[in-house]
Amino acid sequence: MIGCSLLRLLPPTLAMLSAWLLLALPCGSFAHALDRPASSVSSFEPEAASRAYLARLSPEKKARSDAYFEGGYWVQLWEFLYGCGVAILLLQTRLSAKMRDLANRIIRFKPLQTAAYAVQYIVVATLLTFPLTVYSSFIREHQYDMANQSFGGWLGDWAKGLAVGVVLGSLLMMALFGVVRRLPRVWHVLGALVTIGFMILSIVIAPVFIAPLFNKYTQLNDPKVVDPILRIARANGIAADKVFEMDASKQTKRVSANVSGFLGTMRITLNDNLLNRSSSAEIEAVMGHEIGHYVLNHVFKAVFFLGVLIAIGFAVRRWSISGLLNRFGTPWGISGIGDPAIVPLVVLLFSVYLFILTPFTNSFVRMQEMEADRFGLNAARQPDGFAEVSLKLAEYRKMEPGPVEEFIFYDHPSGAARIRAAMRWRAEQLMATSPGSSP
Repeated sequence: MIGCSLLRLLPPTLAMLSAWLLLALPCGSFAHALDRPASSVSSFEPEAASRAYLARLSPEKKARSDAYFEGGYWVQLWEFLYGCGVAILLLQTRLSAKMRDLANRIIRFKPLQTAAYAVQYIVVATLLTFPLTVYSSFIREHQYDMANQSFGGWLGDWAKGLAVGVVLGSLLMMALFGVVRRLPRVWHVLGALVTIGFMILSIVIAPVFIAPLFNKYTQLNDPKVVDPILRIARANGIAADKVFEMDASKQTKRVSANVSGFLGTMRITLNDNLLNRSSSAEIEAVMGHEIGHYVLNHVFKAVFFLGVLIAIGFAVRRWSISGLLNRFGTPWGISGIGDPAIVPLVVLLFSVYLFILTPFTNSFVRMQEMEADRFGLNAARQPDGFAEVSLKLAEYRKMEPGPVEEFIFYDHPSGAARIRAAMRWRAEQLMATSPGSSP
């Protein structure tokens, strides 16, 4: 989405005066710009217009957003290392085996033994990572003035997230270990299918059953906002008749929106920050992008992409776990692949696997975002609104990364790239509608 992991088990100078004159138009007046004479068209330079937009970001704000975003690189690294450390601790101290033994003592039914272990594991692992979570999700967000929520409110949301994780994680572990115990030779194939099925289930139920646990969703009735969004949706094959607002401002200052869900749970949602901080042109630009994700079937493509990664990951784990159990199974108190005490080892291996793939998963998501950007420009026809909202995202995203930096860390196009794309689109549309242009 333009403003903003399934299961966590399982990232200038001022330019030409003529460009400034064009950019001084109200955001909603792009349609009139298309009717300008050829002399005005020829004076529009996309790069100059882009630099003019970028020059509006003061050095102080640019330094702040750069520091926030670049600091996020270290947060990602420390979260990975910290998570690996927690997994190793649970194995080396045999705490994972002790949690399994406790589950086996209090419950006789195998699937419920697995569920009892899962509850213990999720709670213990979450508590062990709590200090870093507080820093990255609460303290750091307030340091950079990105959050509105009190610690009590944040803690309440954290507890809700833990409860959701316990329920979904327990169900997933029960299903996975049921497969492993009954079909030990092909557990990696069926385990991947079960995990993919859970991923799809989470996507279906999240908009209706999970998201409302954290935010209030109300139907938006302002026709000045709703009608343009629904026109864009209907013009692109989405039979929508409602738009919802969520009270994200109680938690964050970020602008965002989404078109989420499928199989009857599709919902168009704007957060109240977008509504309160953005012009009509900006809102239309954002929603054109979000509608693009839905129309271009990005959810299904992402499920397929992640499904392939999950299948490969299960195959890799099947190969690596056998050797590790032969060497460390007894010291760690793990009896075999069907023993729930193996979960920290599985999480450790999968974490390393996904960490190595970070540049490639980011690149996949970034390509989908670029596609949605292009769709949104064509659907909403608000290039200046798109550029304006890209500047708002500069509050927490580095605007002009290097190519290697963007490849590794960016799961969205950079703000500078988005503004340039919008100004190129505007230039091409001006040329297409100028007198004497080819039909």
